[in-house]
Amino acid sequence: MNNNILNSIRFVVFLLLQILIFNNINLFGYLNPYPYVLFILLYPVNSNKSVLLLSSFAMGILLDMFCNSGGIHTMASLVLAYIRPSLFKFAFGLSYEYQTVKIADKISPERITLLLLAIFIHHFILFFFEYFRFDLLLTVLSRTLFSTLFTFIICLLTIYLIKPSNRR
Repeated sequence: MNNNILNSIRFVVFLLLQILIFNNINLFGYLNPYPYVLFILLYPVNSNKSVLLLSSFAMGILLDMFCNSGGIHTMASLVLAYIRPSLFKFAFGLSYEYQTVKIADKISPERITLLLLAIFIHHFILFFFEYFRFDLLLTVLSRTLFSTLFTFIICLLTIYLIKPSNRR
């Protein structure tokens, strides 16, 4: 299947899942999953970076419109899309340079590092600008930590579900 068509399908599916299902989950007041970050992380490494930034902006602005959140999803998505190459380079080293990285392959320590770091950065930006006060930094950190772990589990399950099987 063409990469553009696959990316468009992923965009719509992650956007709809986030709006219809995951925005309605708020466990214990601290657990808010945001697995739409997988759209940014699953975007092909060798594809156009400008399209990634534009689609991340579109994903964020649409979520902000549906959640009435004032731009925090847009900012967190754009920052994640912008620093994504640095995160790949940090997690994978030279493998990233040769574009042999696929997140949806088998789970490895590099992929876990990338997922956890990317989700943590996204969530920290999201929650910091949601509260936007330094005296609530512990609240921001606790929400970031718990939501990161919850989102990480959902992302691992999603990757496992969408990963093509090797049956022949």
